[in-house]
Amino acid sequence: MDKIKINGVWLSEEQEVREGVANAYQQMLSEDSNWKAAIGRLQLDQLSHQEAENLEIPFYEEEVHYALMDMNGDKAPGLDGFTMAFWQNCWDFVKEEVIEMFKEFHEQSSFLKSLNTTFLVLLPKKGGDEDLGDFRPISLVGGLYKLMAKVLANRLKKVIGKVVFPYQNAFVMGRQILDASLIANEVFFPSTKGLRQGDLLSPYLFVMGMEVLSALIRRAVEGGFLLGCRIRGRRRPNLNIFHLFFADDTVIFCEAKKENLTHLSWTFFWFEAASGLRINLAKSEIIPVGEVEEVDVMAVELGCRVSSLPSSYLGLPLGAINKGLSVWDGMGERVRRRLALWKRQYISKGERITLIKSTMASMPIYQMSLFRMPKVVVRRLEKLQRNFLWGGGNLERKAHLVNWEVVCADKEKGGLGLRKLVLLNKVLLGKWIWRFVCDKENLWKQETDWCWENIVFTVGNGNKIKFWTDHWCGCTVLPQSFPQLFAMAAHRNATVEEVWDQNLDQGGWNLRFLRDFNDWELNLVGNLLHVLRGYRLILEDDSVSWKGGRNRQFGVKEAYSLLVNPIDTTFPKKCIWVDRVPTKVVFFA
Repeated sequence: MDKIKINGVWLSEEQEVREGVANAYQQMLSEDSNWKAAIGRLQLDQLSHQEAENLEIPFYEEEVHYALMDMNGDKAPGLDGFTMAFWQNCWDFVKEEVIEMFKEFHEQSSFLKSLNTTFLVLLPKKGGDEDLGDFRPISLVGGLYKLMAKVLANRLKKVIGKVVFPYQNAFVMGRQILDASLIANEVFFPSTKGLRQGDLLSPYLFVMGMEVLSALIRRAVEGGFLLGCRIRGRRRPNLNIFHLFFADDTVIFCEAKKENLTHLSWTFFWFEAASGLRINLAKSEIIPVGEVEEVDVMAVELGCRVSSLPSSYLGLPLGAINKGLSVWDGMGERVRRRLALWKRQYISKGERITLIKSTMASMPIYQMSLFRMPKVVVRRLEKLQRNFLWGGGNLERKAHLVNWEVVCADKEKGGLGLRKLVLLNKVLLGKWIWRFVCDKENLWKQETDWCWENIVFTVGNGNKIKFWTDHWCGCTVLPQSFPQLFAMAAHRNATVEEVWDQNLDQGGWNLRFLRDFNDWELNLVGNLLHVLRGYRLILEDDSVSWKGGRNRQFGVKEAYSLLVNPIDTTFPKKCIWVDRVPTKVVFFA
């Protein structure tokens, strides 16, 4: 590093650069000893007494060993010079000393200061960075501290969802980055301190720190100082959204009034006084929705710049038309730029397959998980894949020796295992159906489709499962197996709980129909009762599972295989796709 700009001042001498960088980060990461704002009356969510005690139980060997073996062994080491692979391979020799260190930490609530010493490495965010703010600090922590942080993080992640409001979506099990993007788009369409990169424990501590800002915003809303946005619900009350957090990426929704932004700036000030974390208003934007007067005045009040829709949030379009081509602007160009890196290199067809799978086909996956890809974009991207497969990095127009449908077939069917973008897009969007059911929301969809047909309900107390229209017993839904009985059913929307009669001997099924049965219909009733004989209600909640998935959970790979049109052929995959044969040779098999 020849020179660097720090706080607007250029430093070029080696000693100046060293001291300037050290002083800047020391000032940024050191805790201020001044007055701290009180947050005791914010009514933050708390753990139960038992959950809190479980966090403080003594560490045991199996817990430490599990955390150690779950870590990446070849990550860069810290000051001690040992990678995690050393501790993994030498566990039998060092475990007594390591467990003793954990025991001392539990008993004394402290550890040697040297264990927390780190190397701070600056990585440029993009080429040609010159300002200190353009570098990302990464902490290279020592192996033992990293192991200790991993063990503590494993304990925290089991309960952190109990104390973090749903407005935060980072580092909490069951919440995903796409959740925040989905909600943000729904809002727009109808109308000491610091996160130490490289520290396994730091993200969870940061999320709990951001919960203070979340609580402050909620308190401001309850007091009428801030007004958020309202999403119209479907068959449920309207949902009020005030803010969304994903780590340090924050979106706050409020009414376009100067007094609202004044109150918001006071909230930021109180959060800084309480936590020592400061909102970087220089990188913040105010985005008006609709016609907003004096937006520049409001931006000055908050101290940020003005932007406009469509914008982006968490790498996805924000405020654009879902079905419009503008959502996909630049996707083809990004693929072309990636191809330019391989333009002058000779790449075998086997390597081209690998690059298509790992790069070209995966680049749009994140966006495909939230938006439906237009057919014109599908044709454009698949054309690039075909031309690259047969023509190389120059995208030369060469003959396509095999039909693209065959190329995209599974290896078991004689194809190369590439994925068709239309089907992959459908599978990724179908995952929302699975998540909607698994997140214990209201059962979402009554008509059947490819995804719904593979969701199976497991009866607990039966209060969420529809007796007739949900797939919970037999090989399919009951109306398909017993259409005549369904036509005569008195309550077609009844839940399983409503059909179960606890007053019968040991409980039983009380089926209600519109009329008495004819003699030839009695066999149908007998067959239905035969199907139901093994099912009983229990005190647990109803649950769902996915047919064919690992551990009965939804999987993109298994779901994609359901949508692929099978080719009626038996292909000797195990004899051809073997490790000893190069892919470029197998390509022609």
